Amino acid sequence: MLFARLGSCFNCLLLPRLFLCCFLGELRTGDGPSGLPRTEARESNMRRYSERNQQTLQRSAEVTGIGYLTGAQVRLRFLPAPPNTGVVFVRTDLRPIATVHASVENVTGTARRTTLGHPPVQIGLIEHVLAALAGLHIDNCRVELNAPEPPGMDGSAQAFVEAVQSAGTEVQSVPRGIWTLDGPVSVSQPGATLTLHPSERPGLTISYFLDYGPNTSLGRQCHTQVITPQTFPQDIATSRTFILESEVAELRKQGLGARTTPADLLVFGPQGPIKNYLRHANEPARHKILDIVGDLALLGVDLQGHVVAYRSGHPLNVELVRTLRERMVAPQCCARAA
Repeated sequence: MLFARLGSCFNCLLLPRLFLCCFLGELRTGDGPSGLPRTEARESNMRRYSERNQQTLQRSAEVTGIGYLTGAQVRLRFLPAPPNTGVVFVRTDLRPIATVHASVENVTGTARRTTLGHPPVQIGLIEHVLAALAGLHIDNCRVELNAPEPPGMDGSAQAFVEAVQSAGTEVQSVPRGIWTLDGPVSVSQPGATLTLHPSERPGLTISYFLDYGPNTSLGRQCHTQVITPQTFPQDIATSRTFILESEVAELRKQGLGARTTPADLLVFGPQGPIKNYLRHANEPARHKILDIVGDLALLGVDLQGHVVAYRSGHPLNVELVRTLRERMVAPQCCARAA
């Protein structure tokens, strides 16, 4: 009966062993108290495996659009930054101008999105911007914005990727570490797991298994992707945020998405997307990979390994980053404070 439940998802697996770790992960790892994430690391440690040159932009680039959260017109600018800067968000609408480094230590929220900083110096929905930069291997960048969120655009990272590509890439002389681990590290919550496995294959591979059950038009789907600057723009960056039609009313009550319509992202009704169409048959699973790429960027290093995710979201993504941070050698992973 296992294969009947898998359906077409089984075809996207690179290794059957990874499927078992993912699908049965919550049984093996268990759940933390009150549903909090639980970690199973088996004494796995992170080690610096290799390195590449850091990169920044050759020139600035700009993206403007409506913010999903505030409904305000938002202007975002990508600017070059010196080596070892990392990604720094700059709130130009505040006086004095305030900055928040894109580091897991500065994460203050993971409910439906990833949020950095504390009010009033706070930025939400940063994962798509971080995914665009990480997917293109832009390590040092100053991200200026005049609102507490980036522009929502179409709910994907495509507009950010196109802006970064238009700015060009400058290779810097300082190395950036590529880290791997000795054994799998898993985090879990009830019904969801996220595991980073060691891999002999260079770079980062991500597999996502999405399961909304048989009673929604989303159903079950999956995708596996090797993340490189060549594959990310077309295979992952174009995949959009999605929600169920049944969730819309509650979000409106919270004051979110006041100027957002089904044309601005994917809203799934009983028959599928409402007033929209899919760019990929498994676009929601691909978008989950986009979110993982963005959240993993909060670690501040490249990873070599295979991430296998089963029904995970931002809380587990960030918990995995925190767990990996703890297992890195201290001098290599000093975090910047906000």
